[in-house]
Amino acid sequence: MAEQRWIAETLFEPEGFRMTYAVEKVLYEMQTEHQHLVLFEHRTFGKMLMLDGATQVTTMDEFVYHEMMTHVPILAHGKVREVLIVGGGDCGIAEEVLKHKTIKRVTQVEIDESVIEFSKEHFPEFTTPVFADKRFESVIADGMVYVGQTDRRFDVIIVDSTDPQGPGAVLFTKEFYTRCRRCLTKGGILVTQNGVPILQSGELTTTVGHFRSLFKDATCYVAAIPTYVGGHMAMGFATDNSKLRQTPEKMIAARYKKAGRFKTKYWTPAVHKAAFAVPRFIEELLEKAKPSKAKPSKQKAKPSKR
Repeated sequence: MAEQRWIAETLFEPEGFRMTYAVEKVLYEMQTEHQHLVLFEHRTFGKMLMLDGATQVTTMDEFVYHEMMTHVPILAHGKVREVLIVGGGDCGIAEEVLKHKTIKRVTQVEIDESVIEFSKEHFPEFTTPVFADKRFESVIADGMVYVGQTDRRFDVIIVDSTDPQGPGAVLFTKEFYTRCRRCLTKGGILVTQNGVPILQSGELTTTVGHFRSLFKDATCYVAAIPTYVGGHMAMGFATDNSKLRQTPEKMIAARYKKAGRFKTKYWTPAVHKAAFAVPRFIEELLEKAKPSKAKPSKQKAKPSKR
């Protein structure tokens, strides 16, 4: 009998622990040009995708992350027509964005084409409706370079990045956020994933500090995602319109109805409003986030490792 294989999530090794998952079956494993990728079946979480030792997607709870990264900024804004997704090669974010019938175009910029081809084979529940939708545009490019050079402008930018390690690190810099800001329409919203605050507090305070040097309103909202171990996950929220995160629940509900009142499993108008009411320890982290003083470089955008 073959020995049971376990795959470890190594993201929190610096903090002194690992999460390990018993593998029912390895569906795919490879070292791409940019990262190590493994997809396997787990008896509880279903299909699990890991990149460089960090859990990215599971079929059991993907809806929490994808819905909250998507519907919160779009419905807080209220008049979104153009959306940019940086990263997101599995197309889970794009699939949620395209549920909004008021959206005119969704542009996804992913550096690693092999991730998209992989997702077409293993996550057709995301990719099939996305690539069949004429409003979707897939761009294979470096996200850092794209936001520094494009002439396009977007109402919402969603940064669906890996954690700030390896190729994902550049997407947590002030330089990157500055380039995102230049791509936003007036009153547009930038949303980022900022990890689990109780274990990754520096990630949140650094990002919000950068936001505060660039935007009038900079904060985060939270969601509970079981396989992102550590409790609340923070999602960075930045805009020059400070009224957007205070949009009344009734107005959010009305916008949801206009968008098509599509089915959700986590997001609701009430959850949307409550997500900005963060626990005290996260409030304290946000209070510590000071505007960063470092000025981003003015040099022409060059390809990064991501």
